[in-house]
Amino acid sequence: MNIIEINEIRTPCLIDQLVQVWEASVRETHLFLSDKEIRIIRNYVPQALREVSRLIVLEDEEKHPVGFMGLEDQKLEMLFLSPEKRRRGFGKKLLVYGMENYSVNELAVNEQNPLAIGFYEHLGFQVYKRSRHDEQGNPYPILYMKRY
Repeated sequence: MNIIEINEIRTPCLIDQLVQVWEASVRETHLFLSDKEIRIIRNYVPQALREVSRLIVLEDEEKHPVGFMGLEDQKLEMLFLSPEKRRRGFGKKLLVYGMENYSVNELAVNEQNPLAIGFYEHLGFQVYKRSRHDEQGNPYPILYMKRY
């Protein structure tokens, strides 16, 4: 597995591959979302991938994306892994890369995703704030976490 920083133009092919990783990951981990809600959110993912300041991709041996994270300043904006790559240390590899190279120390996570919360806590993040709704106003509580 290789970590690649996407510094050049984010091609439509790459965006499509990352959206597929995103969707597979969300379907595996965000069980509180309906199929309809996932399809709606999916419409916004390509724009988020194009606009995030730092896009860092985890590639397998065949150079296919199997995970990615997006960073803004010192904040983790997104981190998703293909379901078959979960629980194998790859999420940690990505996040540690962000912490070591970009001083990532803040993130937001759905409260209804306890495995992700535990993962972030294991890496030293602590909840400092909670909102009752997500950024779109939906009734999905968000936990804001920092690494002190």
